[in-house]
Amino acid sequence: MTNKVFAGRYPETRLRRPRQAPWTRRLVAEHVLTVDDLIWPVFVLEGSGREEPVPSMPGVLRLSCDRLVEAVAEAADLGIPAIAVFPFVRPALKTPDCREALNPDNLVCRAVRAVKAAHPNIGVLADVALDPFNSAGHDGIVRNGRVVNDETVDVLCRQAVVQAEAGCDIVAPSDMMDGRIGAIRGALDQAGLLDVQILSYAAKYASAFYGPFRDAVGSAAALKGDKKTYQMDPANGDEALREVAMDIAEGADMVMVKPGLPYLDVLRRVKDTFAMPTFAYHTSGEYAMLKAAAGQGWIDGEQALLEVLVGFKRAGADGILTYAAPEAARLILRAQGRPAGS
Repeated sequence: MTNKVFAGRYPETRLRRPRQAPWTRRLVAEHVLTVDDLIWPVFVLEGSGREEPVPSMPGVLRLSCDRLVEAVAEAADLGIPAIAVFPFVRPALKTPDCREALNPDNLVCRAVRAVKAAHPNIGVLADVALDPFNSAGHDGIVRNGRVVNDETVDVLCRQAVVQAEAGCDIVAPSDMMDGRIGAIRGALDQAGLLDVQILSYAAKYASAFYGPFRDAVGSAAALKGDKKTYQMDPANGDEALREVAMDIAEGADMVMVKPGLPYLDVLRRVKDTFAMPTFAYHTSGEYAMLKAAAGQGWIDGEQALLEVLVGFKRAGADGILTYAAPEAARLILRAQGRPAGS
């Protein structure tokens, strides 16, 4: 059924009337961005008492586990419901078989345990992919120059179980291997981890907007070639619906579109088609562009950030992963006249 728009006629109808004051603009707002919509991706590194800036992502730090716990305390005080943990793995631990990904005491698992011990009420998401642990920089096992699907899925299942046993609430396969959602769901259930959720990076595109992230996790220098044989072609929209449909059928609890801004049309189609909890990833490149332009004084960085995030909501996102989550939360609370922790 097609929705019909009855716009009225001027001068009887004046669409500017509800725009005249802040209170009436709030009253008729069709979409509202709240702190509850935010997931904060964070980068963790070895050691204690350490923090390192990510040069290509102004304001973003790699944090040791103890500093991460402190940062999550601030996020929790702002009301941010969940974080997503990504590791900066030492080059010596990167191998062709990605065995460090399966180590129950690896950096991700230690970070998850530390955060959950200190902040049990904040959700923790762990990325299920091999690129931080892979000496070839790919999301899967490489054989004869090719990323192999089924062998990779076997490793991802074991990685997901290790992360879930460490305490993460959501495992998030971001690898784009075929069949991995069903296999991971089966592995979690067999391990008795029935309540661990799966957020599938269901429509993840082979994008130029991931560069700063690869710097942040240290996979950029290791990457051989590109990821176009497993991540999606930016030209394709219908294919995204097939990817999402298969992941839902295999047991995904939530689905994601990544990147966000160049794929708002895909986000809208996914939400309209499946009515599933649907997330958008405000990627590192998108974040870096905003920060670079704001740093030059070319845009109002705060207003542009909120505009982007509201755009994700308008396109159908139930939640947004953004490196600017603490900044956005402060802006939202300030606009509401509420202090953090209220």
